Amino acid sequence: MNGFSHTVAWRRCCRSNRLAQIVLILGFWLAGEGITRATGLPVPGAIVGLAILLAFLGNKWLNIRTVRRGAQWFLAEMLLFFVPAVLAVLDHPELTGILGLKILTAIIAGTIMVMTVTAVVVDLCYRIRRSQGRC
Repeated sequence: MNGFSHTVAWRRCCRSNRLAQIVLILGFWLAGEGITRATGLPVPGAIVGLAILLAFLGNKWLNIRTVRRGAQWFLAEMLLFFVPAVLAVLDHPELTGILGLKILTAIIAGTIMVMTVTAVVVDLCYRIRRSQGRC
C-alpha cells in the first residue's frame, strides 16, 4: 500500500469508528500538553491542543466528520468529568455554609457581568459594522 491508500483507510476508520475519533481528540490533547511542557507556555495543554485541532480544521487538513462523533460523545458524557469536582466539594464542608454562599454569589455575579459586557460589545460592533454598510 502506498501513502495515499493508508490515508484513505485511516480516514474511513476515523469517520466510522467513535473510539478512533476519541483517540484522535486525545492525541491533540497530548500534543498540546507536550508542547506546553516543552516550551514552558503558561497556557494549559488542553487549550494548545484545541488550538492545534482548530488549525487543522480551519486549514482543511482534517474534516469535521473525522472528529464529530467523538466530540459528541465527550459532550454527552460531560457530567462524568465533573464528578471529581463534586467529590472535592463534599470533602470541604465549609463550602456548604456561608463561605460557599459567598463563593456562589461571586461566581453568579461574575458570570452575569461577563455576559452583559460581552452582549454590549457585540451589539456595539454590530451597530458599527451596520453603520459602515458592511452588514
